[in-house]
Amino acid sequence: MNETPDETTAADGAMAQAAEGPAAASAAPEVSGGQAAAAGRLAGLVSPEAVDRMLADAQAAGVPLDGAGGLLAQMNKAVLERALGAELDDHLGYVKGDPAGNGSGNSRNGHYGKTVTTTAGPVRIAVPRDRNGSFEPKIVAKGARRLGQVDDMILSLYARGMTTRDIQAHLAEVYGAEVSPALVSRVTDVVAEEITVWQTRPLDAVYPILYIDALVVKVRDGGAVDNKAAHLVIGVDTDGFKHVLGIWIAAAEGARFWAGVLAELRNRGVKDVLIVCCDGLSGLPDAVEATWPKAIVQTCVIHLIRASMRLISYNDRKKLAAALRPVYTAVNEAAARSALEQLRRDYGRKCPGLVATWERSWDQFTPFLQFDPAIRKVIYTTNAIESINFQLRKIIKNRGHFPDDDAAMKLLYLGIRNITGRHIDGDGLTRERGERGTGTYGWKQALNALAVRFGDRLPL
Repeated sequence: MNETPDETTAADGAMAQAAEGPAAASAAPEVSGGQAAAAGRLAGLVSPEAVDRMLADAQAAGVPLDGAGGLLAQMNKAVLERALGAELDDHLGYVKGDPAGNGSGNSRNGHYGKTVTTTAGPVRIAVPRDRNGSFEPKIVAKGARRLGQVDDMILSLYARGMTTRDIQAHLAEVYGAEVSPALVSRVTDVVAEEITVWQTRPLDAVYPILYIDALVVKVRDGGAVDNKAAHLVIGVDTDGFKHVLGIWIAAAEGARFWAGVLAELRNRGVKDVLIVCCDGLSGLPDAVEATWPKAIVQTCVIHLIRASMRLISYNDRKKLAAALRPVYTAVNEAAARSALEQLRRDYGRKCPGLVATWERSWDQFTPFLQFDPAIRKVIYTTNAIESINFQLRKIIKNRGHFPDDDAAMKLLYLGIRNITGRHIDGDGLTRERGERGTGTYGWKQALNALAVRFGDRLPL
């Protein structure tokens, strides 16, 4: 295909922009007049008529659209080689055939072949080289065998629960790309440093609400596979957005370990928490009080109801559920105590364990009754964190076990980053400062009630 001067200028501009990398594009978010003109010329190159001609020629030549040797792969090859040529021109300081290169001390020295994996399949390209060996291409770096989109795809598939061998089979089946399970592991290992930064990042000084819980992961330890507890903490900031503050893996869930986790959160900048919602683990209220003396510990009401339902027969569940409702919907603690005494009189002999469950958790349950209904809707359950745990269990269920704690942490982190909308292809709600996250339903009403209840402890 013969190029017009405008087309050549557009192609050169596109290659120059590609060589500069994404940083240059992000540095100038506003589109200038020159950029708009270049974009218009580029649109002309890929006009419907031009695309139709390429498709017709490909069909006549028997060339498939995608896959190895397909039309898209050939276009990738042409663009990559053109971009690499532009990079070499910039490195040498003159274009091919320019007399200015005579006596410059460096010159072109042919090409070498290299196969790179792209989203259109494997592509064999000719990489230019210089005589001094000082040329360091950026578009396809030395030693690189995959374009960035392929690494992003591997991370995306891994974060959705596919094993390394599943990813290997998927890339081979869909893109014709041959990658080893070890390669997939190396690609996903790049998040190790990111995890460290994430686990030690500074946090807000005040979180109105914290949800804390743990889920079980199977990890090989000392030649045997053991159940370990992955501790998660979700903080709701003053804007109502939920953030996973960290993951901590230990041999088992316990109040002593939680005390260390909460102390770490305090050292990362959390000076005060208004309400901590948990599942009623013994000793946890003391750990919270030791870290944030003014914090109120609220046992999850749903956990209490579930614990009660496990103690009664299936035929009695509907009646008992109705009898429990006056307890947790009471207007204050006195009304709740009266409803519990009525429950004791009606079912205390038949279900003594049910009443005992509520009595043991009474001190952590009753704070719930002090609050406005708007706050109650937000703190009556730890479903916010259990929802994340549910999604994480879907991700980890494909693995019988993890070889070590680091492997478990890597997958849990990628899963959380994907769930909360901060993944490479996430589409969560974008905030003003560029973060993504999920909001809290009815937060404005709850925030007003919190401002009345806690006064100057809530920064607004």
